[in-house]
Amino acid sequence: MGEKIVSFTLCVKERKKLFVDDIVFKTFKDILLEEAEKFNISLLLFLFMPDHCHLLVKGNNQNSDVKNCIDRFKQKSGFWLAQNKPDFKWQKDYYDHILRDNEDLKNHLLYILNNPIRERLVDSWKDYIYKGSSCFDVDKWEEFIY
Repeated sequence: MGEKIVSFTLCVKERKKLFVDDIVFKTFKDILLEEAEKFNISLLLFLFMPDHCHLLVKGNNQNSDVKNCIDRFKQKSGFWLAQNKPDFKWQKDYYDHILRDNEDLKNHLLYILNNPIRERLVDSWKDYIYKGSSCFDVDKWEEFIY
């Protein structure tokens, strides 16, 4: 609860390649944005790799419930999977980490943005299309993070 910044990593069960087309990405992005608005959460960065996603979120006030937001996102997107792609499911748990300071934030942003480069999906993180933010223009972050 509160104005915390938390990094989440959610994996697809058996590391199946789910996030490889625009329809799945748009559907999950829409669910994520809807839940973030309900729980008064800013999505600093979200990035969907083929078999997992990274979410860097911030509670906007003392009543923001970051954990419940992510749990609801998993529940609603999991229901969509059951209806539309029954061969895919989320792994039961997820990894979460509360960030302590601005340097930690910068390191997490760089780690997430460079994930598609490490996996040889693109040469530049700007070229990776399955990413976004509810509060920033991600493509203008280059000056901030380097």
